[in-house]
Amino acid sequence: MNIVLLGLPGAGKGTQAARIAENKGLVKINTGDLFRDNIRRETELGLKAKPYYESGGLVPDEITIGMLLSRLDAPDCGSGCLFDGFPRTLAQAKALDTALNSKAVEIDSVVYIEVPEKELIARISGRRSCRRCGAVYHEVTSPPEQVGVCDRCRGELYQREDDKEEVVRNRLLVNQEQLQQLLAYYRKQGKLEIIDGDRDVESVNRDLMQGLERR
Repeated sequence: MNIVLLGLPGAGKGTQAARIAENKGLVKINTGDLFRDNIRRETELGLKAKPYYESGGLVPDEITIGMLLSRLDAPDCGSGCLFDGFPRTLAQAKALDTALNSKAVEIDSVVYIEVPEKELIARISGRRSCRRCGAVYHEVTSPPEQVGVCDRCRGELYQREDDKEEVVRNRLLVNQEQLQQLLAYYRKQGKLEIIDGDRDVESVNRDLMQGLERR
């Protein structure tokens, strides 16, 4: 089974992707992991992606797709994949379909985790990261024992630039435009499932799994 998991930043894709991949025995493919792996191994595509990735810019589609095609050739992808946060653009979606069709397989289900913008902003802007160990907290849902101090290493907690409210609003605006194209593309194919993500993790996961079982 090949599944695409979509959602705006802060929707909880990462949490749900890990659960689905484990439950279904699928390889989880995340573009961030692909970038880091290729950069670490200093592949040709990794070297091309490095300046974009390290500056926080968008890695061009041709680089991202090239990494994805290489990953799909790995033996562990034979039983199916869960694409976490990929595709991000219509061009990537079409390239993914072409790549899978060349292997005589296709995307079986596309799940969109829908969360209101106000909630997304609250989730992201409330995050605090540790400067020393990278642990992540949230002012409301998972606060540290001591304000501004990491429970694990006692390092200083700070708000990343891309977690600040105004930056988050801009990120959501850009992502929303691309997302609507993707939703229309997969809806036309009859593969789209929309899940209410404005609930607790367990409730969202239950509906996700039920939706996949229907497929």
